Amino acid sequence: MRSFAKKLTLATTLLAFCLMVTNASAQTSVQKKTSATPKIVNIVNFIRLLEPRDAAITQDVLYQTVVKQVDIMKKYKLGGTFLLQYDALMDSRYQKLLKTLPAGSFEIGGWWEIPQPLVEKAGLKWRGRYPWDWHADIGFSTGYDQKEREKLIDVYFADFKQIFGYYPKSVGSWFIDSYSLNYMYDKYGIIASSNCKDQYGTDGYTLWGGYWNQAYYPSRTNSYMPAQHAEKQLPVPIFRMLGSDPIRQYDTGLESSRQGVITLEPVYKFGGGDSTWVNWFIKSLVDDVALGFNYTQAGQENSFTWDAMAKGFEIQMPLIAKLRNEGKVKVETLVESGRWFKKTYKVTPPTSYTVAKDLPGSELKTAWFNSRYYRVNFLWEKEGLRIRDIHLFDEDLPSIYHTQAATSNECQFFTLPLMDGYIWSKRNQIAGLRLKAIINGKEVRLTGGQPIFTNTSAGSMHISWPLANVKGKFEIDLNEKDLKMKLVSAKNYDWYFDMTTAAGAKLPFQNIADKKISCSFENMSYSVKAIQGTFSAPGDGVVVRMKPQANTLSFDLSDIK
Repeated sequence: MRSFAKKLTLATTLLAFCLMVTNASAQTSVQKKTSATPKIVNIVNFIRLLEPRDAAITQDVLYQTVVKQVDIMKKYKLGGTFLLQYDALMDSRYQKLLKTLPAGSFEIGGWWEIPQPLVEKAGLKWRGRYPWDWHADIGFSTGYDQKEREKLIDVYFADFKQIFGYYPKSVGSWFIDSYSLNYMYDKYGIIASSNCKDQYGTDGYTLWGGYWNQAYYPSRTNSYMPAQHAEKQLPVPIFRMLGSDPIRQYDTGLESSRQGVITLEPVYKFGGGDSTWVNWFIKSLVDDVALGFNYTQAGQENSFTWDAMAKGFEIQMPLIAKLRNEGKVKVETLVESGRWFKKTYKVTPPTSYTVAKDLPGSELKTAWFNSRYYRVNFLWEKEGLRIRDIHLFDEDLPSIYHTQAATSNECQFFTLPLMDGYIWSKRNQIAGLRLKAIINGKEVRLTGGQPIFTNTSAGSMHISWPLANVKGKFEIDLNEKDLKMKLVSAKNYDWYFDMTTAAGAKLPFQNIADKKISCSFENMSYSVKAIQGTFSAPGDGVVVRMKPQANTLSFDLSDIK
């Protein structure tokens, strides 16, 4: 018995050792997977001192909201970023609260909205309706000339350093003009910034057609436009805020002057405050195929108050902490992500964001692809494949706000459209490039099954879509410069993409020739050339038809001059 016990003990020890090795190997595998395609979460809360739009939202209510945000993040051992508007920066309660946060987990930075105390300390005249006014020509640096912007920045950074002992390394806002970002980097060495997700007209601010999600290096003369060359870029990565719904956010609120909001923000009942939506969104962020890295920003400004955001925080924070503990996401401060991005990428990288399975009750799937040259969005509907969006990037298109002050209470940032499924649509006329074929003498939309997304290299993505109404599959290859599509089948099919838009849509097309589409937008001329394939304008509701050559459609979207 003793001998048997010894053998059993030895066997048990060997088994335990093997399990330990196996578990270690599995953990290493997970770590390798995570490091190969990092899934990054920034928890960013930005702080205003006052809220003039609602008398019930007092300064104490706003302060207690931040206290609750700190408490819940500490509860789940989650670090993050707090960004201070100037009036909150100068308030002793916020100073005391934020100085208690451990520097290894938390970051304090700047929130670049312009309130009355900052303007007056810079020696300028306040033009606002309230001590903080959210209009683009008053509450943002776009409303000031270049010398005034320098004065505002100098005051903020000097006072921040006097309070915290260092200059802020990250500065975020709904939008920051390129001149101000240049000045913050050149003089004070900021490392990272953030701006709003793509939106049309929300709160009077339009950012449309830019690098979708993740982060990019902007042009020195246009903070919304990704640069194509290192010598023309501002080496400050700008991260896209708010965790935008990759399927629904794009075209919510068609024909409205103000687009709706479907994001990870915890105040929204459909979005960050709904457990079903949050779990779906985070699962897609973590599990669906992403090229380069995947990213989202959680958190909320204190203006919404704790009562409105508490439910969403209680849904999101334990979930993020759980995934952090499992090694499936990296929870970082904004400046940590900025340092990682600058170390990893010398220019804006190709990235993708895919959704293979939508919310319960929906069969929609999508893929977003970005590079420093273009972005494209594919949407798989019940009716078939629709290319919903193609926007082109050109670092030589300056923003008007780089040199001029905004004179309107609204603000607009655009890139160069080739396909715009939002602006060119109406409720009953949804714009897009739809995949079609001639089958038995009739034009039909091609339908299919589940698209399969794979990363073929560090900068390339492949999509394979098995077809249903023809035998074969539709293959899409994307890399930094090129978009290539073909139909793989034993039988030859006459297939093509047709672009349709709402009647009366203002389109950029100047000339549609066999191998080239010439466009003009925002006083910028640009073009798209076919490597393989042809363009035509058949009319009868079809604005552009793109047909393959040798069964292939191929474009170099880096060559748009």
